[in-house]
Amino acid sequence: MPTLYHHPLCPHSRFVRLILAEYGIETTLIEERAAERRHDFLLLDPAGRTPVLVDDDGTVVPGAGVIAEYLDETLGPDFSGPRLMPRGLRERVETRRLMDWFNGKFFDEVTNWLVTEKVYKRFLAPEIGGGAPDMDAVRVARANIRAHMRYIGYLTGVRKWLAGDALTYADFAAAAHISCVDYLGDVPWNEDETAKHWYQRIKSRPAFRPLLADRAPGMTPGPCYADLDF
Repeated sequence: MPTLYHHPLCPHSRFVRLILAEYGIETTLIEERAAERRHDFLLLDPAGRTPVLVDDDGTVVPGAGVIAEYLDETLGPDFSGPRLMPRGLRERVETRRLMDWFNGKFFDEVTNWLVTEKVYKRFLAPEIGGGAPDMDAVRVARANIRAHMRYIGYLTGVRKWLAGDALTYADFAAAAHISCVDYLGDVPWNEDETAKHWYQRIKSRPAFRPLLADRAPGMTPGPCYADLDF
């Protein structure tokens, strides 16, 4: 069984957990606090970032985007089920663009600030960055997410899913980041009704159930987090 080194509120880890579950691939989960820079973890990925997948044959696959591509390639051309990376060239480009949007831009402008300030810093020693949250950073992230919610609403208003008519990696990347923010109670669900309806659809998928059961020590999830009909 493959092993996934992850953190429960790392959005990139959540993205990989969602796509593994969607494909029905069972994994052994090992929680990793990347900021502690544990020696054995750095041997797997010198960058020291979650997630890292170790396959049954010992292949080490670091990073959310690399893992997504690896899974698509190892499924092989004869895989008969729905693929989360589309077959068409234009659709693949759009899926990759939106994966980069959420795993890159959304992370830089929203998730990284909120999770770092409200979660990671609580569990780190002061000498490696722990301490009280910077509320100015939290306020900036809360403001930034509004434009992203409107963009999700725009895309899903003209398409069935984010990248087109089929469910893709793009949807799970966006949902992974939003789920972290939702755990912290910081998603402005009144910003865009279409975005909310898209999230309700993807949140209702069986792949989401393990994430909705996650709990951070000493942190109660937001009121909408585990509610499928919020």
